[in-house]
Amino acid sequence: PRAGSVPGRPRRSAVQIAAPPRRILVVFPRRIGDVLLATAAVRALKRAYPQAGLDMLVFDGTQGVLAGNDDIDRVITVAERPTLGAHLGLAARLFRRYDLAVSLLAGDRPTLYAWLAGRRRVGTLVDDRKNRWKRRLLHAWVPFDDLHTHTVRMNLQVVALLGLRARGDPVASCPQAAAAAARSAFPSLERERFAVLHVSPKFVYKSWTLDGWAALAQALAADGLRVAVAGGASPEERAYVDALLPRMPAQTIDLAGRVDLAALACVLSRAALYVGTDTAVTHMAAALGTPTVALFGPSNPVKWGPWPAGFDADLPSPWPMRGSGRLGNVFLVQGEAHCVPCREEGCERHIASRSDCLTHLPAARVIDAARAVMSGR
Repeated sequence: PRAGSVPGRPRRSAVQIAAPPRRILVVFPRRIGDVLLATAAVRALKRAYPQAGLDMLVFDGTQGVLAGNDDIDRVITVAERPTLGAHLGLAARLFRRYDLAVSLLAGDRPTLYAWLAGRRRVGTLVDDRKNRWKRRLLHAWVPFDDLHTHTVRMNLQVVALLGLRARGDPVASCPQAAAAAARSAFPSLERERFAVLHVSPKFVYKSWTLDGWAALAQALAADGLRVAVAGGASPEERAYVDALLPRMPAQTIDLAGRVDLAALACVLSRAALYVGTDTAVTHMAAALGTPTVALFGPSNPVKWGPWPAGFDADLPSPWPMRGSGRLGNVFLVQGEAHCVPCREEGCERHIASRSDCLTHLPAARVIDAARAVMSGR
């Protein structure tokens, strides 16, 4: 595609900016884990334009994962399903307030928000006839790839439209207030060697088994680690943790629903090991450099595998579509089935469905991976 200055042309060439932008808006209204992965692009922008004020627009309820992130000056939130009045109010707040707007999502709303906010606009779009109208809202765009390119790399490709050396890691932070909350929930946090097990993802189809978690916890306790259990605060997640706790080692710390994301980041930053499924917390642990075991079943690891801390290769993704292995501080363990990864919501195709590839994942494989990533093997 050819370079130029007219919005709407499909191109990957650098956008010319006469002067460094004074105000930048990054648009990313999506789920918590996605927002965390977007912070790699935010960091690349902040390194390139350190004097710019940088704001981020996200869904209300996801901003907790950005707490303590020094790259961001202000977080603007919008409801996932806002009223017309809320839409109009946000449009008035955004309209041409920014020298540069960067949309990291290919949807209608993020592209429109970027068009409203920025005098110059770059983003990603689905390259088909249905989405062609959005090309005219951006000065440059890259085709969105939902299969073969990792989310972090996809976001950095958008930043590269500005002619920048687009490199960066996802950022998870431990603010001072959050550190105090973490110590309150886990008083011996700074004195013990421990493992964090995030046992209850938001969606059932990403979950492992009670038997698996119990066997893993007992093995880690036998290796001399204290076990801390993490999970969400929803009634379903709380019930799952309550069913598991009687089978856990003595003196297991229950953090599920009792610390927010920022405090949990402080706990993760001191952990000797983290084990979890395809969740935002798994991405946090990887970003913090914690030895991390990620259990993957239906999810596409090429797109969603945890980004190892310091990974800086010019590759579409750290992970292949099929197979388990270790890279840096992350050991990705893929479930066992001929259909993995199906990229569906469980075997019954809904979020409350189980996934056989995870249901039949042996605890011995996860225990071996945990010991390997802790030892550096």
